[in-house]
Amino acid sequence: MLKKDPLQIIAFQTYGTNKRIYLRGRALEDENINLNDKGIFKSFINAWKRFESDEIKHTKLVVKIGEDMCFYTKTDKRGYFLIDEAVENLNNKTNSEGWVQMQWSFSEPHLGRTIQLQNKFPGEMLIPSPKCKFGVISDIDDTILHTGLVSNLKWRVVYNTIFKSAAGRSPLMGAPEFYHLLHRGKTTLEANPIFYVSHSPWNLYRYLEYFLKKNSFPKGPIILRNFPKPFQKKAKGEKPQKQKEIINLLKTYPDLKFILIGDSGELDPFIYLEIAKTFPDKILAIYLRNVEHNKKMLRAKSLYENYKTIPVLLVEHSEQAIKHARDNGFIA
Repeated sequence: MLKKDPLQIIAFQTYGTNKRIYLRGRALEDENINLNDKGIFKSFINAWKRFESDEIKHTKLVVKIGEDMCFYTKTDKRGYFLIDEAVENLNNKTNSEGWVQMQWSFSEPHLGRTIQLQNKFPGEMLIPSPKCKFGVISDIDDTILHTGLVSNLKWRVVYNTIFKSAAGRSPLMGAPEFYHLLHRGKTTLEANPIFYVSHSPWNLYRYLEYFLKKNSFPKGPIILRNFPKPFQKKAKGEKPQKQKEIINLLKTYPDLKFILIGDSGELDPFIYLEIAKTFPDKILAIYLRNVEHNKKMLRAKSLYENYKTIPVLLVEHSEQAIKHARDNGFIA
């Protein structure tokens, strides 16, 4: 009989408010993926483990926040879980940056299975600090991380995702500095929240989390999407998942304005323009990194050519964005 892998709970870094928790994650078998592994063969094996994951379906979980809060949930058939509930006075459990620490556990025994970390798995949720002046919603792919989304048949995406480790990937030049300046804001003490919203699947969560940490980006909630089912079609008029997640952020923090950062390669220019037109009082500025694809760059430029409501900058390099943000009073 084959030995089964131990169990784990991956609690995604998420966000909430003083009166609401919004917790997401996934229960999986622990495939022992080493994010420090380098080399094509090891990267391929780790990529296989990420996408051929063994979920722990229909199992009960419990999360504890401090000594006095406890919530229960159950994973779905793909191992995912979600808790979206009203609470009281969560601000008194945050650190100076607004992060709430929590502890996840399996609430029922799994016969013959080992559970890592003595059945204790850490989690974090961000409540924007009272010091913050605005929030930042940023794409990841080709915005802070070279992925090759605009390459022919997207072969670079496949190569980079499967054959390159998170430790071996490099950010776009100057991106970490720009994001830290935005995080600190005009006073340098603002703790403005950074939300990383990507079209990538949740299977890449730990990969992207490791990349952001290794390259010294400000810590922030990472919001991805469920891997689409084969041949699944969207309903007519249905918005992209990324757009839905951004709108949810805008509604979660009605008194907070946002800066949107993306790239000119795929859907960001269209999504951001529609959001800015729908929520004109919520968006301070839009930054779109130019990609190495003339047709897509020209398309993004023409899309915003007659749009003058809020500042929009097509960015060639981070120094341009830093200067623009400084001129507009967003950073010191």
